[in-house]
Amino acid sequence: MFTIDAHLDLSMNAMEWNRDLRQSVERLREREIGMTDKPDRGKATVSLPALRQGNIGLVVATQIARFVAPGNPLPGWQSPEQAWAQTQAQQIWYKTMEEAGEMVQITDLASLEAHLALWNDGTSNDQKPVGYILSLEGADSIVTPAYVERAYQYGLRAIGPAHYGPGRYAQGTDATGFIGLAGRELLREMQRFNIILDATHLCDDSFWEALDYFEGPVWASHNNCRALVNHNRQFSDEQIRELIARDAVIGGALDAWMMVPGWVRGQSTPEGTNCNLAKLIDHLDHICQIAGNANHIGIGSDLDGAFGKEQCPYDLETIADLQKIPDLLRQRGYSEEDITNVMHGNWLRFLRRVWS
Repeated sequence: MFTIDAHLDLSMNAMEWNRDLRQSVERLREREIGMTDKPDRGKATVSLPALRQGNIGLVVATQIARFVAPGNPLPGWQSPEQAWAQTQAQQIWYKTMEEAGEMVQITDLASLEAHLALWNDGTSNDQKPVGYILSLEGADSIVTPAYVERAYQYGLRAIGPAHYGPGRYAQGTDATGFIGLAGRELLREMQRFNIILDATHLCDDSFWEALDYFEGPVWASHNNCRALVNHNRQFSDEQIRELIARDAVIGGALDAWMMVPGWVRGQSTPEGTNCNLAKLIDHLDHICQIAGNANHIGIGSDLDGAFGKEQCPYDLETIADLQKIPDLLRQRGYSEEDITNVMHGNWLRFLRRVWS
């Protein structure tokens, strides 16, 4: 089934992990044997061939670069300008993949429909370019809100104002606080260019202020449920209801610590916590029970988002295994129409509404 994944850090893997994503997952793992600089070395799950194998023809692909103020222990850049430069290297990588025929940027309704027609023309997808919608995860690299227009011109179509910790425009996971004047100015510029607000990673204070202030389109590219895994990274039922009211789509994430309770980084294992793809269905089903339908869920896997096989479902070898999800949904009683909507239909309905 044609599949959309609404969150993949492809350029981060290419530029910071130094992975040539044109190669197979197996080859990526082989090249990292013996490397210890990152905990997921030798455990990649994502490559462009694996996306094609899994009929994942369209992804939301990120730029990401955090600014860290003095005293902030998180990794990142010492100035917004440096962070901006890092995101520019990342977007040039996407352009380079386009020139190589590996990817194609989707920026509007016409390019979306043309790409869908290509991927569903009945021929082999082995050589087709993977479509990508460009998203910025954490807005620290937007030097001033005036840079939003510049980013829009090179194709940016979604922004998550926060990532982990405190941010320049909003507060993220494990932080507290509001978006303030700078965040509101950013949201005004986003609204001016019809850029999607990605509510993922916003702390509770920033979430409610942002959604109260922003009148444009909202989605959550990769987020699970606090009722199942009690952590501020997840959405509360009240937040889920608000997103449903805004006609948002929420993408289920496959980072194990977000899927099962009690995960201890560096100690827990997917097998030891019984973390499998069925756990994702638990989170998606919880959202459906709140909504009363299956119109607000999709996939936003976040695979290889600074973790690999050591921290994702044990029954997923590569991202191509997203094709196991339809059968898991059938086992829960979901209709074929619902399953189609989860795999791609809900994201497409959202994009067609926003871009029409």
